[in-house]
Amino acid sequence: MNKNLSVRINKFLSEKGPYSRRGVDKLIEEKRITVNDKVVKLGTKVSFNDKIKIDGELVFKPKKKRKNIYLLFNKPIGIECTTNQEVNNNIIDFIGYPSRLFPVGRLDKDSEGLIFLTNDGDIVNKVLRSERNNEKEYIVKVNKKITKEFINKMSRGVKIKNIQTKPCEIKKINNYTFEIILTQGLNRQIRKMCALFEYKVKSLVRTRIMDIKLGNLKVGKYRKFTFEELKKINTDLS
Repeated sequence: MNKNLSVRINKFLSEKGPYSRRGVDKLIEEKRITVNDKVVKLGTKVSFNDKIKIDGELVFKPKKKRKNIYLLFNKPIGIECTTNQEVNNNIIDFIGYPSRLFPVGRLDKDSEGLIFLTNDGDIVNKVLRSERNNEKEYIVKVNKKITKEFINKMSRGVKIKNIQTKPCEIKKINNYTFEIILTQGLNRQIRKMCALFEYKVKSLVRTRIMDIKLGNLKVGKYRKFTFEELKKINTDLS
């Protein structure tokens, strides 16, 4: 049964214990049943969220509503974004959060930076469905000097195994470092794009997802979304 679905109390109690529907109706007529401390009438509907007593004794305790958790995590290099706890250095064991969480999307083992974790399946599904339109920003260091030609060709998009990457924003920070904003989530995309021009990525840090920034969150640490961040991400995904 859906926890939020309301059904007649006689049906509800007959499925939960040694009560017949007729027996429940008789108890109601005798005013011996309360729901949320109020005497009920025949035909009253209840759900898993209600507290039900017979003769003052609790016979059904309402289920506690799960509190949704939303975390920003600065993933270190070497941590795997998997919920499989048989995998060494998995993100779940590393964080050690008391509630079961899921990483939203991925960030490869050799990269560090911003990733979301939550127990809210709706948010996970919304983010993954819209992932190809969400901006993600990275700071990338490479092994040799960055040229204007490299910047121009990267920004126009490249072909990786017959998949054409979308044009992207890219800005040189110094001779060996650039900033790139992607709206795609291909596996190890930046590394593969760089490799096409014979550049090797030495470090890769994700600093932003949509409008949520990594800021000064230290590597290996997490924090909860602020109210404004949560409001913003829900607006962006609606």
